[in-house]
This record gives sequence, structure tokens and C-alpha cells, in this order.
Amino acid sequence: MIKSELVQKIADKNPHLYHRDVERIVNRILDEIIAAMRDGSRVELRGFGAFSVKSREGRLGRNPRTGESVDVIPKRVPFFKTGKELRVRMNSKSE
Repeated sequence: MIKSELVQKIADKNPHLYHRDVERIVNRILDEIIAAMRDGSRVELRGFGAFSVKSREGRLGRNPRTGESVDVIPKRVPFFKTGKELRVRMNSKSE
């Protein structure tokens, strides 16, 4: 599912809300998660999972085409860990 499909699904289930308002809400939630992660905070959505940031140190890599050595700079990468409730619901047999 992509973001526009999520917005449409939420709008369909909440006909009292305008589509543009649902889109703003979804964008605002995602913006807040990104801002918190940018600041180094962990964002936990109970029952769903937790977003955090992991740091990767710089290293010496190789270009797979040429075999040439390449410096890979240190960086921060997003990390998501699922919550227990999400794992249980995904693996339940009820359809």
C-alpha cells in the first residue's frame, strides 16, 4: 500500500472528513515521525512498532563493477521494529 491508498482508505471509512483533511493528517503524522527521528528520538506506536535511528560508521567499500576501493561515509539510517501485537495479528489465521 502506498500513501495515497492509505489516505483514500481512511477517507472512505470516515465520510465525515474531507479527503484533503485526511491527507493533511497523514502527512502531519509522518512529518512528526521524521522530525523526531532526525533529532535522534525513538518513536513508538503501541501495538504497531517502534521507529528508531541507527548509526553506521564509515568504512572502506568496493565498487562491484570495477573492484575499485570507495570510501563510504558515516550515516544514520532509519530502523523499524515491529510490536508484539502486530506480529500476532499478522500471523493469526482469522480472515
